[in-house]
Amino acid sequence: MEMENGLNITSEIGKLQTVLVKRPGSELENITPEYLESLLFDDIPYLKMMQKEHDFFVKTMQDSNIEVLYLEKLAAEALKEASNKENFLTKMIKESNQMDESALYVRDYLMAFDEEEMIKKLMSGLKKSEIPERKKKHLNEMMDEQYPFFLDPLPNLYFTRDPAAVIGSGVTINKMFQPARRRESLFIELILKHHPRFSSQEIPIWSGREEPFPLEGGDELILNEETVLVGVSERTDARAVERLAESLFSRAPKIKRVLAAEIPETRSFMHLDTVFTMVNFAQFTIHPAIQNQQGELNVYILEKSENGLEITPRRDFKRVIAEVLGVPEVDFIPCGGEDVIVSAREQWNDGANTLAIAPGEVITYDRNHVSNDLLRKAGIKVHEVISSELSRGRGGPRCMTMPITRENLK
Repeated sequence: MEMENGLNITSEIGKLQTVLVKRPGSELENITPEYLESLLFDDIPYLKMMQKEHDFFVKTMQDSNIEVLYLEKLAAEALKEASNKENFLTKMIKESNQMDESALYVRDYLMAFDEEEMIKKLMSGLKKSEIPERKKKHLNEMMDEQYPFFLDPLPNLYFTRDPAAVIGSGVTINKMFQPARRRESLFIELILKHHPRFSSQEIPIWSGREEPFPLEGGDELILNEETVLVGVSERTDARAVERLAESLFSRAPKIKRVLAAEIPETRSFMHLDTVFTMVNFAQFTIHPAIQNQQGELNVYILEKSENGLEITPRRDFKRVIAEVLGVPEVDFIPCGGEDVIVSAREQWNDGANTLAIAPGEVITYDRNHVSNDLLRKAGIKVHEVISSELSRGRGGPRCMTMPITRENLK
């Protein structure tokens, strides 16, 4: 039974009820060519068009009676409720590695803003040029050619999938792999602790942001009430998966197994959901290149035993998925089809990154027309959203959403 205003995710495909998003903002206009790589972008998007595309995406969800919450709005409301702007600000500055004396007047400068403007500024980044000249005391602050930011922008925030993920009635608040993204989960932590919608509830934290090994939401898929599938990828460590399994087995009695899928550690395959997503009860879209010619992929079944964890290695990924779902067969729909060129191109543009909003109903990027046609031929209802600018950040509809509640499957 779902708790009112609580968390409830027991599958990837149950009717989506409530989702958290972040509208792209001025943080995207603080990207310059020199800092593309460190900020994890391959190109500079056009913000005005990006916002138009994101609004179209949100309306597509709202037209399906999905409640859409905005990260930036909830964070400002939570900060107001917390009645301690300075504490949150100090933590944010500390995690920005801004540890010299300039941290004091950066804090003083930002304390002058109200909660809404402060959150916006923490997300968009703080340029050294914004601080009054008379406040600058250090050589690196005065020189024109030095690094331009006191606080780096957070341009990846519109991918709300990664900083946290709901599993059952609890959540993982994730330690992010890349330094450019580690502060993102602070906003989730703030919201869950202080926003009136969540603060009155005891929400289990299956894995916290202080964990020693990285775990990201794009690698977390909820196959059913008893099974979590986690990708061991460029950004999620195998040790984090093992610690998550131990936590779930000790505190979430409905979870019987965690599957760990080993995928190549490359930029284009950065998360499991860039190569594999669930679209219906026994149907998935998959990028064929993650399997060998025999259709094999390393997958490890983690289960609770009397001596701790029992780990069973398997290679027959498709058979394992069918077994845990309790079905004779599963249908793997290839992203881009059988053509290796089309498949690689559409996977790069997140053709496999679908957002299921109900069983057999998904949202996809319009640019991946071959993958979308294949989904339709497989009986899936496809809602296409415009994507010329959103896709530049290397993430699709699933990446841009953190589901809060879904209906349980019958």
